[in-house]
Amino acid sequence: MSRLITLLMGAAAGAAAAHFLDPDSGARRRGQLKDKSGQAKAGATQAVGTVSSVAEKAKGAAISAAPSAVKPTRLEDADDVTLARKVETEIFRDANAPKGDVSVDVQDGVAYLRGAVDDEWNARLADDAKKVDGVKGVKNLLHRPGTPAPAAD
Repeated sequence: MSRLITLLMGAAAGAAAAHFLDPDSGARRRGQLKDKSGQAKAGATQAVGTVSSVAEKAKGAAISAAPSAVKPTRLEDADDVTLARKVETEIFRDANAPKGDVSVDVQDGVAYLRGAVDDEWNARLADDAKKVDGVKGVKNLLHRPGTPAPAAD
Protein backbone atom coordinates (compact mmCIF):
# COMPACT_ATOMS: atom_id res chain seq x y z
CA MET A 1 0.00 0.00 0.00
CA SER A 2 2.82 2.44 0.81
CA ARG A 3 4.43 1.77 -2.57
CA LEU A 4 1.19 2.80 -4.29
CA ILE A 5 1.07 6.07 -2.34
CA THR A 6 4.70 6.76 -3.14
CA LEU A 7 4.07 6.06 -6.82
CA LEU A 8 1.03 8.37 -6.91
CA MET A 9 2.86 11.21 -5.11
CA GLY A 10 5.82 10.88 -7.46
CA ALA A 11 3.50 10.96 -10.48
CA ALA A 12 1.74 14.08 -9.12
CA ALA A 13 5.05 15.84 -8.47
CA GLY A 14 6.27 14.96 -11.94
CA ALA A 15 3.07 16.22 -13.57
CA ALA A 16 3.27 19.51 -11.62
CA ALA A 17 6.91 19.94 -12.59
CA ALA A 18 6.14 19.27 -16.24
CA HIS A 19 3.19 21.68 -16.10
CA PHE A 20 5.12 24.60 -14.58
CA LEU A 21 8.53 23.97 -16.10
CA ASP A 22 7.26 23.55 -19.68
CA PRO A 23 9.57 25.64 -21.93
CA ASP A 24 6.65 26.98 -24.03
CA SER A 25 3.94 27.83 -21.48
CA GLY A 26 5.62 27.32 -18.09
CA ALA A 27 6.50 30.99 -17.56
CA ARG A 28 2.88 32.05 -18.21
CA ARG A 29 1.53 29.36 -15.88
CA ARG A 30 3.96 30.32 -13.10
CA GLY A 31 2.92 33.98 -13.51
CA GLN A 32 -0.75 33.05 -13.26
CA LEU A 33 -0.09 31.02 -10.12
CA LYS A 34 1.84 33.94 -8.61
CA ASP A 35 -1.01 36.39 -9.40
CA LYS A 36 -3.63 34.08 -7.87
CA SER A 37 -1.59 33.58 -4.72
CA GLY A 38 -1.11 37.37 -4.44
CA GLN A 39 -4.86 37.89 -4.75
CA ALA A 40 -5.47 35.30 -2.05
CA LYS A 41 -2.96 37.02 0.22
CA ALA A 42 -4.59 40.42 -0.39
CA GLY A 43 -7.99 38.93 0.37
CA ALA A 44 -6.70 37.40 3.59
CA THR A 45 -5.13 40.73 4.60
CA GLN A 46 -8.40 42.54 3.92
CA ALA A 47 -10.31 39.95 5.95
CA VAL A 48 -7.95 40.39 8.90
CA GLY A 49 -8.39 44.17 8.69
CA THR A 50 -12.18 43.83 8.64
CA VAL A 51 -12.15 41.47 11.61
CA SER A 52 -9.89 43.86 13.54
CA SER A 53 -12.18 46.79 12.75
CA VAL A 54 -15.26 44.90 13.90
CA ALA A 55 -13.46 43.80 17.07
CA GLU A 56 -12.48 47.40 17.90
CA LYS A 57 -16.04 48.62 17.32
CA ALA A 58 -17.38 45.88 19.59
CA LYS A 59 -14.83 46.79 22.25
CA GLY A 60 -15.85 50.45 22.07
CA ALA A 61 -19.54 49.56 22.29
CA ALA A 62 -18.89 47.36 25.32
CA ILE A 63 -16.93 50.10 27.07
CA SER A 64 -19.58 52.74 26.39
CA ALA A 65 -22.37 50.40 27.51
CA ALA A 66 -20.69 49.38 30.76
CA PRO A 67 -21.32 51.54 33.81
CA SER A 68 -18.30 53.56 34.79
CA ALA A 69 -17.48 53.83 38.45
CA VAL A 70 -14.41 55.98 37.83
CA LYS A 71 -15.63 58.60 35.39
CA PRO A 72 -18.97 60.38 35.85
CA THR A 73 -21.17 60.41 32.78
CA ARG A 74 -22.53 63.91 33.38
CA LEU A 75 -20.90 66.89 35.01
CA GLU A 76 -23.93 67.27 37.26
CA ASP A 77 -22.87 63.93 38.78
CA ALA A 78 -19.22 65.00 39.14
CA ASP A 79 -17.67 65.28 42.57
CA ASP A 80 -16.55 68.63 43.97
CA VAL A 81 -12.86 68.12 43.13
CA THR A 82 -13.70 67.40 39.48
CA LEU A 83 -15.91 70.48 39.32
CA ALA A 84 -13.15 72.62 40.85
CA ARG A 85 -10.72 71.45 38.12
CA LYS A 86 -13.35 72.21 35.46
CA VAL A 87 -13.87 75.71 36.89
CA GLU A 88 -10.10 76.33 36.93
CA THR A 89 -9.85 75.18 33.33
CA GLU A 90 -12.57 77.59 32.28
CA ILE A 91 -11.57 80.69 34.27
CA PHE A 92 -7.82 80.39 33.63
CA ARG A 93 -8.19 79.75 29.88
CA ASP A 94 -6.83 83.22 29.08
CA ALA A 95 -3.03 83.29 29.14
CA ASN A 96 -3.09 86.55 31.13
CA ALA A 97 -5.45 85.25 33.82
CA PRO A 98 -4.17 85.74 37.39
CA LYS A 99 -3.64 82.04 38.06
CA GLY A 100 -1.39 82.44 41.07
CA ASP A 101 -3.66 84.99 42.75
CA VAL A 102 -6.94 83.04 42.73
CA SER A 103 -7.94 79.82 44.44
CA VAL A 104 -10.97 77.74 43.52
CA ASP A 105 -12.83 75.51 45.93
CA VAL A 106 -16.12 73.68 45.29
CA GLN A 107 -18.37 72.58 48.12
CA ASP A 108 -21.65 70.79 47.40
CA GLY A 109 -21.53 72.06 43.81
CA VAL A 110 -20.98 75.72 44.75
CA ALA A 111 -17.72 77.26 43.49
CA TYR A 112 -15.89 79.58 45.90
CA LEU A 113 -13.45 82.02 44.27
CA ARG A 114 -10.90 83.57 46.65
CA GLY A 115 -8.01 85.95 46.05
CA ALA A 116 -6.93 89.49 45.26
CA VAL A 117 -7.49 90.70 41.67
CA ASP A 118 -8.45 93.93 39.95
CA ASP A 119 -12.10 94.73 39.20
CA GLU A 120 -11.93 93.58 35.56
CA TRP A 121 -10.79 90.10 36.51
CA ASN A 122 -13.15 89.96 39.47
CA ALA A 123 -16.27 90.11 37.31
CA ARG A 124 -14.81 88.10 34.46
CA LEU A 125 -13.70 85.15 36.60
CA ALA A 126 -17.06 84.96 38.37
CA ASP A 127 -18.96 85.04 35.05
CA ASP A 128 -16.73 82.35 33.55
CA ALA A 129 -17.18 80.11 36.61
CA LYS A 130 -20.97 80.30 36.21
CA LYS A 131 -20.67 78.84 32.70
CA VAL A 132 -19.30 75.48 33.89
CA ASP A 133 -21.81 72.63 33.64
CA GLY A 134 -22.55 71.09 37.00
CA VAL A 135 -21.79 74.18 39.08
CA LYS A 136 -24.88 75.02 41.14
CA GLY A 137 -23.67 78.47 42.12
CA VAL A 138 -20.67 80.77 42.47
CA LYS A 139 -19.63 82.51 45.66
CA ASN A 140 -17.36 85.38 44.57
CA LEU A 141 -14.99 86.22 47.43
CA LEU A 142 -12.47 87.99 45.19
CA HIS A 143 -11.35 91.45 46.26
CA ARG A 144 -9.03 94.24 45.12
CA PRO A 145 -5.41 94.07 46.28
CA GLY A 146 -4.91 95.92 49.57
CA THR A 147 -8.54 95.54 50.65
CA PRO A 148 -9.83 92.98 53.15
CA ALA A 149 -11.38 89.76 51.85
CA PRO A 150 -15.18 89.54 52.09
CA ALA A 151 -16.71 87.09 54.56
CA ALA A 152 -17.75 83.71 53.19
CA ASP A 153 -21.20 83.75 54.91
